[in-house]
Amino acid sequence: MAADPPFESIAIVGLGLIGGSIALGVRERWPQSRVFGVDSEAVLAHAVGAGAIERGFESIAALPDASLIILAAPVRQNIELLSQVPVVSGFSRTVTDVGGTKREIVNAARALPSNVTFVGGHPLGGGERGGFAFARPDLFAGRPWIFTPAGHASTAAVDRLSRFVRGLGAKPSILSADDHDHVMAFISHLPQLAASALMETVGTAAKADGLRMAGRGLVDTTRLASSPADVWRDICLTNADAIEDALDCLIQRLTQLRGDLRRGDSVEAIFAAAAKWRAELMKDNH
Repeated sequence: MAADPPFESIAIVGLGLIGGSIALGVRERWPQSRVFGVDSEAVLAHAVGAGAIERGFESIAALPDASLIILAAPVRQNIELLSQVPVVSGFSRTVTDVGGTKREIVNAARALPSNVTFVGGHPLGGGERGGFAFARPDLFAGRPWIFTPAGHASTAAVDRLSRFVRGLGAKPSILSADDHDHVMAFISHLPQLAASALMETVGTAAKADGLRMAGRGLVDTTRLASSPADVWRDICLTNADAIEDALDCLIQRLTQLRGDLRRGDSVEAIFAAAAKWRAELMKDNH
């Protein structure tokens, strides 16, 4: 028998890869929970047919009362949706999101009434391709899920959400919104921009015929280059200062390599440091 669910009713606004995977995970882990979805008619029909949600709605205002609302749209859309969360007198609810930046939405949440508790969230699970068609219930297994509580977010709400994501297989942790956005600029946003810029540069120069001669190195290095631009545009817009700092650091290293190509000292030093940090990275990612 499944353990009692942390939330008896859940509404997921946005049934893409992340929102759809949460829905599938909930249905698998707590089949007694009621799960609602908000998305387009076509996506809702797919999600209902797959058993991910019980009912679908085309607007957040039409949702029935749910003890947990998860905003799983792109970052700036989540900020807009936050102001549309239905407020019911005498009914307390928890709201979280899954966006890749946290400062703007945490600041926006300060305007919510006291019976709506917002806790920023960011599951570090994803895939090369988005959309409900690629959702799966084990997407978050063994992956970090960061919470950024602020304002009147209670310890009880964070504990309840932590139990929820553990049930989905994730590992919850807590950061401030500022710390989250700083570290994500380096470990997530910079790799995405670098991979996309690299693929665009190589493709433009090598063309289709040249790409056919590429080996696994280019394939592995540019895995992120298929990511949707709309999601990453929002991330850049809401974390521009931290991403600028990260890009400056990478540009500095590339400039150092460029100036040392005929000597090799920087090549050796950077490759040695990179190998050390790669080994550290792979301790928890093999």
